[in-house]
Amino acid sequence: MGGIDNPIELQKALGGVDYPADRDSLVENARRKGAKEEVVKELSSLKKDRFDGPDDVSKAVFGNG
Repeated sequence: MGGIDNPIELQKALGGVDYPADRDSLVENARRKGAKEEVVKELSSLKKDRFDGPDDVSKAVFGNG
């Protein structure tokens, strides 16, 4: 896990995303939602480029998948 301490921060940053989504869409959405810079950085550094849903993003961020 990188800069995100709390899964709720991630959920807030991903609110309103239409899936499937690419990494850039996740980053843009997080910025619009006013996410912490650590969350934005973490999303922009994800290795995957396409995500099928919020669980997919959580697995990529927290490595629990």
